[in-house]
Amino acid sequence: MRTLSLAALAMGVLVALGGCGTSERADAPIASRPVAGARLRLAPVEVTDWKESGGEITTTDRADARARIAGVLDTLTVRKGDMVVKGQPIGRVVDTQLSFQAAAYGAQASAAEAQAGQAQADLARVRYLYGKGVYAKARLDQAEASAATARAQISAARAQQSAVTAVAGQGLILAPSSGRVLVADVPAGSAVSAGTLVATITSGPLVVRLALPESLGGKVRPGARVMVMLPDRPAPAAGTVTKVYPAIEAGQVMVDVTVPGIDGSLIGRRATARVATGSRMALLVPRAFVTTRFGIDYVTVLTADGLASTVPVQVTAGDGDRLEILSGVGIGDTLVGPATPR
Repeated sequence: MRTLSLAALAMGVLVALGGCGTSERADAPIASRPVAGARLRLAPVEVTDWKESGGEITTTDRADARARIAGVLDTLTVRKGDMVVKGQPIGRVVDTQLSFQAAAYGAQASAAEAQAGQAQADLARVRYLYGKGVYAKARLDQAEASAATARAQISAARAQQSAVTAVAGQGLILAPSSGRVLVADVPAGSAVSAGTLVATITSGPLVVRLALPESLGGKVRPGARVMVMLPDRPAPAAGTVTKVYPAIEAGQVMVDVTVPGIDGSLIGRRATARVATGSRMALLVPRAFVTTRFGIDYVTVLTADGLASTVPVQVTAGDGDRLEILSGVGIGDTLVGPATPR
């Protein structure tokens, strides 16, 4: 009986010691274990500082086709979306009063021609009789003056008729530039005044116009890099800032970005962009060096005794396939990457 009690006591001691060992292994940090994998010594590198912004596809300028005379818009041959060439007729404004005025001046010119013919005949008779000594020199001078006045009246009436005809010709509306019609809202038959906007046409090359906060006005310069996400492209397109407008409107700075191969079929489409506003020093690591468990990011740090310690870190999007480490590790630390499979 005593032998069985000693055996049971020895078994209990062994179980207790085994339980203590298990507790120690559970409480031990994951850190003190040797691991194999790539090594990366953290050192600051220069990275581009990007800022997100929204914009739209547009052109460097827009040209307005306006009525130059008052009247009725007789015809408008373009609609929104049509392509036009500079100088192409796109509409006509008609003022019926101008045709009446032209007819009146034409009648005055005809009457002046009749008077000029009569004056010329009188001048011929006076010259004949003056040569015979019948009329004095004063009578000849009077006849010559009457003939010159009649000829001047003809010229004046013709000039007035030409002026009215030229004004009527200004009713023709021409495209001020080559491009796409954006606005053509005035229907034919509408009464318009001089200066009425009839159509708006794109002018100049296509750009992506961004609206940046005024705080970035002094950080963005012509030539800065821009990554633009266009609606018809799966990957961002690289562009360049070509113009920074010198005025601030509603707390925003307007910037034009040139993107090669941009599609201008739909002017006004929205686009998102990332603008390079400068550079700074940061700690970048490949994504493979960072693991995520339960929403927390971890990296494996090599300790002085050659073991590995798992440390939580705060990361953010970096450059390309690399992440930027904001906190948790510092300059000079050595990270251990995933083990290379054999």
